[in-house]
Amino acid sequence: MIWGIRTTAGQEMFVAELIAEKAKKLEGGQVVSVIVPPSQKGVIKGYILVEATDEITLRRLVRGTPHAKGVVPGAIPVSEIEGLLQQEPLMKELKVGQIVKIISGPFKGMKAKILRVDPQKEEVTVEPLESAIKIPVTIEAASVVIESREGERE
Repeated sequence: MIWGIRTTAGQEMFVAELIAEKAKKLEGGQVVSVIVPPSQKGVIKGYILVEATDEITLRRLVRGTPHAKGVVPGAIPVSEIEGLLQQEPLMKELKVGQIVKIISGPFKGMKAKILRVDPQKEEVTVEPLESAIKIPVTIEAASVVIESREGERE
């Protein structure tokens, strides 16, 4: 079954990581997956989805987790969230000039500006905005989430 967890808006990835870490410590594989819906499209902001064996296990995981506000009552049928589970190709959305947030690797958590997109290798070259020295870094496209479309150039 799939349940929703209310979170502080903008903290969905952080809560998902904490829930996943707590779930690894449980015996018997009671939590199957933790899903962070694509909030950059404004679809579901402030919620994550968790596939677990029962609601009681999920409530135990949420208790004491920072930025987790509670479990949404009632299970969600898979048919209602199928549209969220189909991933669109990220490379089509990434464009030079966009501001992205790096979600993995040594620059995790930093915001950066896209300088170049390489669709064949599925890599982007970014310039971290928060570093003292502006050095271009090439990383996997899957390591970024679109933060802002304002700087976009066609």
